[in-house]
Formats: sequence, structure tokens, C-alpha cells
Amino acid sequence: MELKKIKRETVGEHLFDKQLEIIGATRISVVDFDNWRVRFPIKRDEYDAFRKYSIKLMMKTFRCNKTKAIANFEWYWSQFSVKIRDK
Repeated sequence: MELKKIKRETVGEHLFDKQLEIIGATRISVVDFDNWRVRFPIKRDEYDAFRKYSIKLMMKTFRCNKTKAIANFEWYWSQFSVKIRDK
């Protein structure tokens, strides 16, 4: 993956790519599946690490406090998330 500066306009794209990287997929590999959110689940500990990374990144990028960053992450996760498996 090419390193680009993360800006307000590209933070969502970066987080989506990071989420796919964690589960071992790419945009190309998930484009063929309508149910990619269920087909490529994420483990609970991977989710926790991704959440922590995302909140810190949002605080830095948007220059907001932790409460706002958590709210932004919760919205992001509700729109672009994959299923969490507990095992």
C-alpha cells in the first residue's frame, strides 16, 4: 500500500483500507461479494486494536477531543464495519 498523507478528506478511505488489511483482504478481493461484511469477519482483539488506532487518528486528523472522536468512530463503524467474531 502506498503511503499517503492522511487528511480529512482521505481518513475514511484510509480506515477502510486499514480494516481490510487487518482481516487480510483488499478492495479488489471484496468487490465480488455482496455479503463481504459477513464473509470477512474480524476478531474481537483486532477490533479493539483497530478502534484504538482509529480514535487516535481521528483526534489527530480532526483536532477534536476523545468524545467526538469516539462518536465519529461509532458512526464510521455503523456504516463500514465487518462482523465481529468472538473466537
